[in-house]
Parts: sequence; structure tokens; C-alpha cells
Amino acid sequence: MSDFSTARQKMVDGQVRPSDVTDLRIIDAMLAVPREEFVPASQRAMAYLDLDLEVAPNRFLIKPVVLARMLQASDVKATDKVLVVGCPTGYAAAVIAQFAGQVTSAAGMPADGDVASGPYDLIVLAGATEVVPTGLYKQLAPDGQLVGVFALTKPARAVIVTHSHEDFGSRPLFDATAPVLPGMEKLPSFVF
Repeated sequence: MSDFSTARQKMVDGQVRPSDVTDLRIIDAMLAVPREEFVPASQRAMAYLDLDLEVAPNRFLIKPVVLARMLQASDVKATDKVLVVGCPTGYAAAVIAQFAGQVTSAAGMPADGDVASGPYDLIVLAGATEVVPTGLYKQLAPDGQLVGVFALTKPARAVIVTHSHEDFGSRPLFDATAPVLPGMEKLPSFVF
């Protein structure tokens, strides 16, 4: 077993499983996808640490446990059409592709998503948002879901949003932190 294979196993056994991630599809996917191949060579030794890993200026891979817990809450189906927003190197998309029907990755301006390929059964924010991503809500299929870290208040929380009957409902999942995705920052407000 290579050092990276061992590190990958330790990530799953020491971070993912103890955080109540029991969906074997997610566990198997995280064991199968070599996270070290999705980071710059200079950061490969840190690929499996429990941290948000900066892979380019202001571009991050979120903590593996945050990704795993959000995926478990969204209950991805084998037929789902999924959009991963803010996926700088493709790691989250590669994990989800192990058990979803179709995965599109949007690394550019996250708030724009990918309208042309939608609508989506699931949209995953691979980072945090400080604003309500209404543009992404419009890309959800009926009964579709969006999951991500919402930093609208403190503490920030992973939230799942469901599109139902032309309306959107949300519920908090767990407290979480993640770097804010470019374009999803709260605009400064003028104060007297």
C-alpha cells in the first residue's frame, strides 16, 4: 500500500467515519479517488489533512469531512444530474461522479453556475457563500436540492435547500466553515 493509499484510508477512518458518515457509496468514493492528484505537487503531502487546502490563489479544496457530510445529507441518487460549483481542481466532482448519474463542474464564477446544462437534481457548493445564491436556485429541477456552507450568519452552517412547488425551503445541517467562493462574498454596506 502506498503512502498516499494509507493516508487516504486514515482520512476516511479518522475524519469521515467518526463524523457519522455511514453512506458506503461516499466512503468507497473517497477511498477510490486519489485526492493527492487534485492538488499542486508541492502540496501533495497535505492532501489528506483535515483542512481547507488552497490549491490556487483564493481557490480551495474544502475539508473532506464537510464534503462527505453534505453529500450524505443530500442523498445523491444514481440518476441525479449534479452541478458542483467552485470546484477548482475537480476533486469534489470526481468523488460525486463515483455514484451520481451525471456531474458538471463549474470552477469559474460560482454564482453563475452552468445554466446551459441545467436544470440539476443537486447543486453542491464546494465552498461557502455569504449571500443567498438565488441564481443557482433557479437552476434546480423540481424537487432538486442545493447543499453548501452558508456563511450568512455566525456560526456558518452547512445548509440544504430544496426546490418544491415553485418555492425553496432550507434547513441547517451542521455547523461548518469553508472558504468563501469567489463571487459569493457579501458586498460591503455603507454605514452612517
